Amino acid sequence: MPRVSIANMIVASSLLTSLNGAAAPREEKVTTVSDQKEVAVTIYNDNLALIKDARRVKLDRDFNKLAWREVSAQMRPETALLRNLTNPGGFRLQEQNFDFDLLTPQKLLEKYLNKEVTVIQTNPATGTEIRETATVLATNGGTVLKFADRIETGVPGRLAFSGVPENLRDKPTLVVSLINPVAGEQNLELSYLTAGLSWRADYVAELNERDDRLDLNGWVTLTNQSGAAYPNAKLQLVAGDLNRVRQPQVISRNMMAMAPKMADAEEMKQESLFEYHLYTLQRTTTLMENQTKQVALMSASSVPINKEFLLVGANYYYSGQYGDIGQKLKVGVFVEFQNKGEGLGIPLPKGVIRVYKKDAQRNAQFVGEDQINHTPKNEFIRLKLGDAFDVTADKKQTDFQKLAGTGRSSNIFESAYEIVLKNAKNESVTVVVREPMPGDWTMISESQPHTKATSGIAEWKVTVPADGKSTLTYRVRVKY
Repeated sequence: MPRVSIANMIVASSLLTSLNGAAAPREEKVTTVSDQKEVAVTIYNDNLALIKDARRVKLDRDFNKLAWREVSAQMRPETALLRNLTNPGGFRLQEQNFDFDLLTPQKLLEKYLNKEVTVIQTNPATGTEIRETATVLATNGGTVLKFADRIETGVPGRLAFSGVPENLRDKPTLVVSLINPVAGEQNLELSYLTAGLSWRADYVAELNERDDRLDLNGWVTLTNQSGAAYPNAKLQLVAGDLNRVRQPQVISRNMMAMAPKMADAEEMKQESLFEYHLYTLQRTTTLMENQTKQVALMSASSVPINKEFLLVGANYYYSGQYGDIGQKLKVGVFVEFQNKGEGLGIPLPKGVIRVYKKDAQRNAQFVGEDQINHTPKNEFIRLKLGDAFDVTADKKQTDFQKLAGTGRSSNIFESAYEIVLKNAKNESVTVVVREPMPGDWTMISESQPHTKATSGIAEWKVTVPADGKSTLTYRVRVKY
């Protein structure tokens, strides 16, 4: 097909009528978003939402064929439920069809496969229009037309169609055949599940100058790619991991947004819902199609934190001879705080916490981020922000002996280690040295006492002076 827009080639007589009722049979009752009285949207974490769309619709008595337009293009039609709130008695559903094959020039052309169209060509010299009838033979990879005396590929002019097929609509439409007991205006509510709506929590934290407190603001980031808009919607969010029967489906794009810094803590109201948590926006909001929106979730100031430098070892070198284990090993930087106190003490949805700190010119600089899971009140939140630049470690094995054992069982090993911690900062730091110990282990000697964090972990808290270094030595016996 020549590279000419199909939209510039097509003229359909039915398109000259209002597209608000495109392809709708005359016997259909059509309801649009203009009839909408209320819409409620409940969004879950996992690309799932529950829509409740209430409209005022005029129906005939007994049989009606109702075209409910402007529903989500990603509706799960098997979950759709239409109720009559005005006259529920005698209201019965017979059949429903979800028409999501939307009207486009290409779709219209495809629907006329093996059917006749009118080809209109204009003489460029005289401006005279020439009309011919042709049959559409193919539309894949180009258009093939059969005229009375020839077959042509491509479209030599404009195409005119006699009408729009019934199931080809300009907007996603749920067509319901129903029995209605009373004629007149009725309050109807359509509820259904849909993909294409999702939410996540984004948090912004700012450390104070001494790194012992932070301000935390939480935002809810909403993404609407469902193919429909939800004006002035009552918005609720469910946090938790629901069990769902998985069906193969196309995964939509993940839109990213940077959360603003400040939040209004009164925006969202939280309550328990079964084994999950429900957050309700205290006002209506509009979710436009293909839009990312942010709503304030929580805000807390001057939250006490604990900053930790952590060096984590491995258990492989306790059963072999390794000598030098590593030079300038990275020391991780963590901050930890408890979900309690003013502004906190509520279930926090899973999300990313991005941490900032002001520099000497009072400009906020990004210093790291970490993912948190759903966190109940009073639980601790621990964030890894990165690795320290000025705090490093050199580690080596200074002795290794196999005391007993053959093969893979009843082995006893004794080994000794030296860890030199260096601090280039102008203030002292405390580094937690965490060593996973395999098998049954016994500390034979050490330069400072350890604590047994768990049955398989030994920990030391080593103070390293400013612009100085500290050395930790220990000898351990392990039995497999």
